[in-house]
Amino acid sequence: MRGFVIFADSTCDLGKDLRDKYNIDYVPMNYVVDDEEYVASLDWESHSAKEFYDIMRGGKRVFTTQVPKNRYIERFTEAIEQGKDVLYIGCSSALSGSVNTAKIVAKELLEKYPQAKIFCIDSLCSSLGQGHLAIVASNMRSEGKSIDETAQFIESIKLKMNQRGTVESMNYLARAGRIKASKAFFGNLFGVKPLIISDRIGQNYAYKKVKGMNNARLAIAQDIKDAADGVYDMLYISHADCEEEANKIKDAVLSVAPFKEVYMNTIAPIVGASVGPGTVIAYCYGKEVTIEGKE
Repeated sequence: MRGFVIFADSTCDLGKDLRDKYNIDYVPMNYVVDDEEYVASLDWESHSAKEFYDIMRGGKRVFTTQVPKNRYIERFTEAIEQGKDVLYIGCSSALSGSVNTAKIVAKELLEKYPQAKIFCIDSLCSSLGQGHLAIVASNMRSEGKSIDETAQFIESIKLKMNQRGTVESMNYLARAGRIKASKAFFGNLFGVKPLIISDRIGQNYAYKKVKGMNNARLAIAQDIKDAADGVYDMLYISHADCEEEANKIKDAVLSVAPFKEVYMNTIAPIVGASVGPGTVIAYCYGKEVTIEGKE
């Protein structure tokens, strides 16, 4: 049985610590500031996290790109020529076209390398929800599972990644076209915090609003507890340059749901460009997501 490599992309928000621990690679996207293009490194090689989010706080628009096709070709080919198969767990297709480009590349490469296997999975999420799926795949690989078994299992559980978060401003998500919510929702947000999930078709959906940040923390904590369904293995929290608030949400969650481990990381440039500074998102594995956002 051939071994396989696991790729995510710049939206998985996994730090180098977890990427190294679980031997997970990623195919980077790009972002653009003032007409200059940068590789969207998960390790902040072009701008520091503070510099990046200060650019946004200063009013500049940060644009993002999909993974360039030639980058998929290069990375997938490199793995195949080393005798490995490829499992790619990509950003939700509702948020990025990258996974569809990857599928096109996979089809082309399999004509050239018929002995290889390439699976491209639409995670239907992003950030550390997507990252967790890559970690699950890595654990299966370590247990000796085949790429077929692993890909099938990831497909079967991807809707069990539950996201609960809030943003400092809906303007970034709305401007980037990365949010689904009714016009009535947008009509009265003064002093109100939107609660945002990743729905069953991979959209960011503002499904609830509460008054003030304290109530948002309490709502996120209770929703994560309910979503975890009594199994409190791993809590993930990603934040956009607001670690203090992320810690408050962590404490709120842990006060009602005794997760065994917590992993916290800064939201990297691609997701950050859409959600904006001040965003905090909590993730856990649990109940299957059933909500589909509609106008």
